[in-house]
Amino acid sequence: VLALNGKIKEVGEKILASKGKKVDFASALESCEEAGGTLATPMNEEENKAVLSIVKQYNQYAYLGIKEGGTSGQFKYINGTPLNYTKWHQYEPNGKGTEKCVEMYTDGSWNDKKCNLYRLTICEF
Repeated sequence: VLALNGKIKEVGEKILASKGKKVDFASALESCEEAGGTLATPMNEEENKAVLSIVKQYNQYAYLGIKEGGTSGQFKYINGTPLNYTKWHQYEPNGKGTEKCVEMYTDGSWNDKKCNLYRLTICEF
């Protein structure tokens, strides 16, 4: 259903989809998982650009499938593995434990952000 309603982008082995819905981090993750995927998680420059293309279509910041772990300033993929690729905006991450989620700006760079804000949901399958 999600794929038919929204914008779809294929990158490598992944398919990215969004229907332009803005919700908090937990709801975004839940809706992606209900659809059989997870939140978009760029693991290289090519995937980051693909996510960015959807962010630009909607002109909305989007949550990524990345969260701060137990250590302040240490971010991990949703599945708990360490990041092997990052695209932090200058001077980010700077939340020092208060901003546990990650959003993508409309220029493709990342910012740590609180998890209760409404951001674009982009799922990957």
